[in-house]
Amino acid sequence: MGKWEMVRLGDVGKIITGNTPKTSDTQNYSSNDLSFFKPSDISENNIQSLSISENFVSNHARSQCRLIPPNSVLVTCIGIIGKICITACESTCNQQINAVIPDKRICDPRFLAYAIFRVKPEMNHIANSAVVPIINKSQFSDIRISLPPLQAQQKIADILDRANALIEKRKEQIAKLDLLVKSQFIEMFGDPVTNPKGWEVRPLGELGELNRGVSKHRPRNDPKLLNGEYPLIQTGEVASANLYLTSHTATYSEIGLKQSKMWPKNTLCITIAANIAKTAILGFDACFPDSIVGFISGEHSNQLFIHHWFSFFQEMLEEQAPQSAQKNINLQILREVEVIVPPINLQDCFADFVNETEISKIKMQQGLAQLEMLYKSLMQKCFDGGIS
Repeated sequence: MGKWEMVRLGDVGKIITGNTPKTSDTQNYSSNDLSFFKPSDISENNIQSLSISENFVSNHARSQCRLIPPNSVLVTCIGIIGKICITACESTCNQQINAVIPDKRICDPRFLAYAIFRVKPEMNHIANSAVVPIINKSQFSDIRISLPPLQAQQKIADILDRANALIEKRKEQIAKLDLLVKSQFIEMFGDPVTNPKGWEVRPLGELGELNRGVSKHRPRNDPKLLNGEYPLIQTGEVASANLYLTSHTATYSEIGLKQSKMWPKNTLCITIAANIAKTAILGFDACFPDSIVGFISGEHSNQLFIHHWFSFFQEMLEEQAPQSAQKNINLQILREVEVIVPPINLQDCFADFVNETEISKIKMQQGLAQLEMLYKSLMQKCFDGGIS
């Protein structure tokens, strides 16, 4: 592949740190003429080519912006370090992002993005901070990457682009399954907010057992409570789960179990603090703290139906939650929330559809995991000079 060199980022192109045009000048934001990238626009998990941002500035702001040409590499350097994208059009960005405008005579922008991704652990080490992780422009310019001849860069970028595209395609397929389930819910039951089919409506508290988890002992992280054999589910695990909780990171000891409560498999977990009304179903018996409510369906409700019903109402419930140190919603509010109650045979039919879809989704997720492992292996091989 030719000779590889270790080079500074500052030697492969021009580096620009973004800035924010004056917010006091309303004309700067009066029209969507120029994409104004912020870290929230950039994915943490993959490298994308972006042309559209969530925020824009007007042509009036051009003289105040640090303009970035197409095919530049944006890298977040404050807060979450190392989110990377490639610009597909002229744009600008805020001060949390450094842009590398590569010298195309020596560096392919796509290869550059992958090369920076490879040194992300080093970037995080440099940015180590007790407050907000940050890499300044000078530190960023001094980061070194491996750079082969231009032709080899383009070949490597082509290979990794194809692998990346397969991963994104599989993610899209998984996302479409989620949309399919939501569409099926609407088709069978109508919009649960407006209830066009005129289903009976009852308070959630009448549809089954609804109670908070238990964590009586203080402090909750007392070592004697933990590291036993009894699964302990945390609020964040419910919020990040899609449907079923199939794993856990913490456990209770015998002492921990005595001051808590063990909930049975298939309990619907509902978060009531920080993340409001996020839901997931226990795939095993487990304990959880009082920041989670457990719901066990009665004869007129199905856990899977209630779980998907919550997906429509989660945002509404979060808005109702009082704001203090962190958002929370009390059990009484949850008990009184009105739920449409279609015939149980229809709910069970929907649940069967969800479970069949979930089987397909799990297979796709397994395929995605294999693609991601292959991608990592391929990247390692590329950067070790194993692909010529």
